[in-house]
Amino acid sequence: MSEASGRDNTKTRRRAFRKPDRMHGPGSGPPGSMPGEKPKDFRGAIKKVLGYMAKYRVRLILVAVFAVASTVFNIIGPKILSRAITELYNGLVAKLSGAGTIDFETIGRILLLLLALYFASMAFGMFMGWIMSGITQKVGYEMRRQIADKIHRMPMKYFESHSVGDVLSRITNDVDTLTMSLNQSVTQLITSLTNIVGALVMMLLISPVMTLIAVVMLPISLGLIALIMKFSQKHFFRQQEYLGRVNGQVEEDVAGHAIVKLFGHEEESIAEFSETNDVLYASAWKSQFFGGLMMPVINFVSNLGYVAVAVFGAMLAFRGTITVGDIQAFIQYVRTFTQPMTMLAQIMNMLQSMAAAAERVFAFLEEEEETEDVPSAGAGSRDSEGEVAFDHIRFGYDPAKPVIKDLAERVAPGSTVAIVGPTGAGKTTLVKLLMRFYDVDAGAILVDGQDIRTVPRADLRRNFGMVLQDTWLFKGTIMENIKYGRPDATDEEVYAAAKAAHVHHFISTLPDGYGMVLSEDADNISAGQKQLLTIARAILADSPILILDEATSSVDTRTEQLIQDAMANLKKGRTNFVIAHRLSTIKNADVILVMDHGDVIEQGTHEELLAAGGFYAALWRSQFDVVA
Repeated sequence: MSEASGRDNTKTRRRAFRKPDRMHGPGSGPPGSMPGEKPKDFRGAIKKVLGYMAKYRVRLILVAVFAVASTVFNIIGPKILSRAITELYNGLVAKLSGAGTIDFETIGRILLLLLALYFASMAFGMFMGWIMSGITQKVGYEMRRQIADKIHRMPMKYFESHSVGDVLSRITNDVDTLTMSLNQSVTQLITSLTNIVGALVMMLLISPVMTLIAVVMLPISLGLIALIMKFSQKHFFRQQEYLGRVNGQVEEDVAGHAIVKLFGHEEESIAEFSETNDVLYASAWKSQFFGGLMMPVINFVSNLGYVAVAVFGAMLAFRGTITVGDIQAFIQYVRTFTQPMTMLAQIMNMLQSMAAAAERVFAFLEEEEETEDVPSAGAGSRDSEGEVAFDHIRFGYDPAKPVIKDLAERVAPGSTVAIVGPTGAGKTTLVKLLMRFYDVDAGAILVDGQDIRTVPRADLRRNFGMVLQDTWLFKGTIMENIKYGRPDATDEEVYAAAKAAHVHHFISTLPDGYGMVLSEDADNISAGQKQLLTIARAILADSPILILDEATSSVDTRTEQLIQDAMANLKKGRTNFVIAHRLSTIKNADVILVMDHGDVIEQGTHEELLAAGGFYAALWRSQFDVVA
């Protein structure tokens, strides 16, 4: 194989495993742009946001009133200032000609009036910002609260079809984007529109002809902006694409540094990085160049407009049509008129980002919830005897493709039932059905002879304790983590549960013992120790039915034996479901159910199944027979 061919294959493998990466930061988009996806239904999203904010309508009206008042007072300012300039000019001309002097008293009164106007504008602007910030933060607070409440009402199937990152993004990034864009866009939109209308009216009052000259410059500026963005946009998109590729490749090479060196792919990695980096450099250079052109071009056209206005205004002032102060005021109004026009593009980008974020937030809030058919009896005692029966159940995540076809089995109270079988046999699905994370498509699951669909989920689940393959511990003390299922348990009961799980000695050797604080990911203890703590938590909960789903997958052989001893202590008075791939952990089970393609194909004790020489025996030999 040639070097070029090998490099191509390496690139193919990288593309196959690389995740798309859209990173934003300084220089990641054209000036005035705001990162974010476009909404699918902009009008519908904005309508929902407005509906959500309906209860703040009085405050929003005040925001609009204060925004308009602040802008109007600001717009009147240049016209008042023009009177002072005209008075100063006329007084200076009179003084030079000997016909009079400068009336500083009149100029002072005008300047005091101007100061009052600008102070009023600032005050109204501050009140507007204060009220709008309060509204947006309350909106964010309510949305986060509703999302947090919604999470606990969502069915399990939603979280199995959506990544954790996606859900977290909605409660953090999307809500932040929505509130930030809402806070900025609403006030800027009102002030920009008021500035445009107000400045246009004031310019027309001063001189309609000069207004026509100023307005003609606007489409020229917008046309040049559109032309520059047409050339720069593709380079910005290409920059983002290759920035993601560069970041992805660096992440791969750093994470898999040992593998890259082991197989001698350093040169291929460097060559691919150089190729990608070259494209990123070229696209970033062009995008930044075109982006940097925008402001100089806009300023150039604006300055031409100011020159034209100044020249034409001087001619009108010479004829006595307008005053010298009007020229100064008009130039200020031209700037006030053109700036909001360019800001409207930014506002539209913010509204697009807000609408896209709102769509995702409202889509989550409108998701189907897990409904209860019967009312809950509230927190009660765990009085189940632990008898479980599967009455010819049928279930499929897609009803057309059943995972469990026709399962009929009765589990006696106090027995330990092991469920084994290849991946996809339906072992974990069976537990999910038992916990009513899903409801069966046909048949029924009975606990103590009662169909679990007639029992509120909360009441049903109080009868179960569970230890999963993926351990979950929160940031807090070991004592708090073990007490999670029974917050009212005494310390002595916690110690007894820890001893039964063979974890008490380990905890006692820690610096703070049961008071040791686990880190956020509990990475300050080993995986096996985390698993033992979750088992102690389940033991303390003292539920009549215990489910262990691959509970020993993260422990060593010695710890595995300790857990088996603990399981032997737990068998009395409790029904235990043990899902395991490591068959050594379930040798002492009362009955072993062997599942394949959703059906129980064998059942019996360990010795009986080995003697039968069937599917279970083949699994046992594949794990423990040594082939010479």
